[in-house]
Amino acid sequence: MTDRQEDKIRLLIVDDHAETRDNIRKILQFEPDIVVVGSARTGQEAIQQAIETQPDVILMDINMPDMDGIKATELILEEVSFAQIVILSIQSEADYMRKAMLAGARYFLAKPPSGDELITTIRTVSERAKDQRKKLSAPAAEVPAQKGDGRQRPMGKLLAVYSPKGGVGCTTLATNMAIGLNSDETPTVLVDGNLQFGDVSVFLNLQVKNSLVDLATRTEELEEDIASEVLMRHDSGLYVLAAPPRPEMADEVQASQVRLVLRFLRQHFAYVVVDNSSTMDDITLAVLDLADVLLAIATTDIPSIKDARLLFDLLSVLEFPKENILFVLNKTDRRSGITAEAVAENLKQAVEGEIPLDDRTVATSVNRGEPLLLGDRSRPIAKHLLDLLATVKQRLMAEELHDESVGETERLKVFGR
Repeated sequence: MTDRQEDKIRLLIVDDHAETRDNIRKILQFEPDIVVVGSARTGQEAIQQAIETQPDVILMDINMPDMDGIKATELILEEVSFAQIVILSIQSEADYMRKAMLAGARYFLAKPPSGDELITTIRTVSERAKDQRKKLSAPAAEVPAQKGDGRQRPMGKLLAVYSPKGGVGCTTLATNMAIGLNSDETPTVLVDGNLQFGDVSVFLNLQVKNSLVDLATRTEELEEDIASEVLMRHDSGLYVLAAPPRPEMADEVQASQVRLVLRFLRQHFAYVVVDNSSTMDDITLAVLDLADVLLAIATTDIPSIKDARLLFDLLSVLEFPKENILFVLNKTDRRSGITAEAVAENLKQAVEGEIPLDDRTVATSVNRGEPLLLGDRSRPIAKHLLDLLATVKQRLMAEELHDESVGETERLKVFGR
């Protein structure tokens, strides 16, 4: 390990118990690459020390006298965005973990952690802190120009990912399809259309500073430089338009604004992927109005299949072209006793993709903020995702050829608009 001070991992310890702070210091005292730059017993002290010491990693307790660690995490990341926060708590319930991750925490350890587990976690998350520091010092990535070699960029294609039932894996599929579609030749933007509880930024391990609200409220002056300030850039090169950081901010966005934002993005990106909420509201209808392909997701259980039937009935009423629907079964498991063939026959809708159940691999991917298609592509689930990606690309390219043949830049969609 290096002895250079600037290369050491800067650590801040936050816990209201002096004994806990001292024990952590003792565990770390013989680690030459880790330096404790401060300790705090309250949330307010943590915020102040984080600003002053600029730590790479913060060990954060959940329960403190003035505010909980989740709130402290939110406030710290507004000031020190590159800091990686590891939550320490005796409460290991899923609700705490979810709230911590949504607040921006990068890891969750049950108290008391073992020495090896603690040290390994600190070293692992510190790598992202270093990357974030570099990004902050680098110039912001620009939105792809509308004109390349003097010609107008063809109107991009919009892939809407939707299920009427939550928890079926829409965000997992949306993030991986966007990662797979993105390239230097086909720049892609992933939009989180779940404005109240969107998780795209969590799935990609991105800190939300600006969101769709910041573009929606400026549609009258929407230009490349404004979009460049709001869009985030993932390590893979994918552009991301995040959901608002707080649920109540969703009320600031209107469907007409979403429609204008998506049209703008289609002018600058080859592909626009929208991860929608499960609610069929005005925002979702605005997305469907512009969608070239709808990736409809269900799982092989009776409630999900029932909701899929209701969705297809509704799409028929809305006159959404059936040929533009790509129906996928996620989390398929032979033990369920329900086959893709049976679902297709029951719903009178072809199943064009199947993703096998692999909860452990998916959970690891989500918790690390690393999409499956950026990891080991030899895994069975990754191979099925690649097969689905090929089908999606083929369908989007077919739509592009169709548009060229009829000479339209935007076709009439839902409700005949």
